[in-house]
Amino acid sequence: MRTLILISLAFVILLGCKKKEEELIVNQAPTMNQELKPININEKGFDLLDNMQGHWVGRNQVMAWDFEWFAFDYRAISPSHTFGIFEGGTMGNLFTSFFVTDYKNTRTIMARNGGLLHGIYRTSYFVLDSVDYSDGDFYRLVDAVGGTEVMWMELRFKNDSLFFNAYTSRLGQITPLRHMTFKAKKEHSELAEQAAEKYHFPQNVLAWEYEERLNEEYYYLNAGDVKAKTATFMSQGLDTDVIQLAHEAGDPIRIDEHPSLGYLKVDMERNTQIEGTRLFAYLSYLPLTDENGYMLNNFQSVLLFPELNNNEDSFLFTYLHPGDYYITIIADKNEDGYVSAGDITHPQTPITIEEQGQHQISIQNINIQN
Repeated sequence: MRTLILISLAFVILLGCKKKEEELIVNQAPTMNQELKPININEKGFDLLDNMQGHWVGRNQVMAWDFEWFAFDYRAISPSHTFGIFEGGTMGNLFTSFFVTDYKNTRTIMARNGGLLHGIYRTSYFVLDSVDYSDGDFYRLVDAVGGTEVMWMELRFKNDSLFFNAYTSRLGQITPLRHMTFKAKKEHSELAEQAAEKYHFPQNVLAWEYEERLNEEYYYLNAGDVKAKTATFMSQGLDTDVIQLAHEAGDPIRIDEHPSLGYLKVDMERNTQIEGTRLFAYLSYLPLTDENGYMLNNFQSVLLFPELNNNEDSFLFTYLHPGDYYITIIADKNEDGYVSAGDITHPQTPITIEEQGQHQISIQNINIQN
């Protein structure tokens, strides 16, 4: 059951950190107050797009939490744009995509990072400002307004490994601190290779005209500020549709404008066995249960893994790559916070996501106790 145990974030939070976090740090913090100069990808750095491709599985430290199992599924969605997301379920989600654009009269790569957390919609934009090939392939992307004084991310690719750090200052309110360290290996690349072939990725062509779309009046302002410190866009509304929130935030690149990506609404019928029970909702490229509903040892194929609270019976997956998947709902019957013997699930359920498709599936037979 070890693989099953590691897949559940709820359990992983409780495991704690046994290794020194210094073992995962890639670089020391850069010198602050540097002028933001985008890297010209006609000269170097364009290979970031290709390096990012794949199903990355590893360990993620986020603030005080230490997730010993975590995954990001990065695939092309156009000739010059690659996208990956973490769906956290009740908590919200977090995505980072990388795309080709022009910024400050330079052909470069920018990153779009953000998500929806407890009704707060946020997106922030970063620009590639550092590339180094002396020890693997290293790339740094900094806040497109405030640079390293506000936040940045750094990625190092070495053989089949990825080291991904993020630093934040609470949008310019404090000195930047390390927020996340993701250390992973490429679990497989078949899905990414298929997407790359489909979209003829990567190409050095514009994915978006970022500056043409940008309206600086929508930049987020901290209380008391008259000038924006960060290339961040925010809006809020617990009961507001995510697309409406994107419009209200003035996001230059909205969720409904992304090519290729689709949606999947999953409705779950709670029977008397699982009423008031936490649910794990997994999207995987291999089945997690057999035809009778008993669990298989395929949890390394999990791509998205939201967790739903005791009252939820519906969930919307957003930003979904097109393809063939399996949906698996697992009820945490014994309330131990992770997938284990005694939990209740259902027979394998395949689903096909189409480009820009809006799909719905209902799972009514969550009644097989493992």
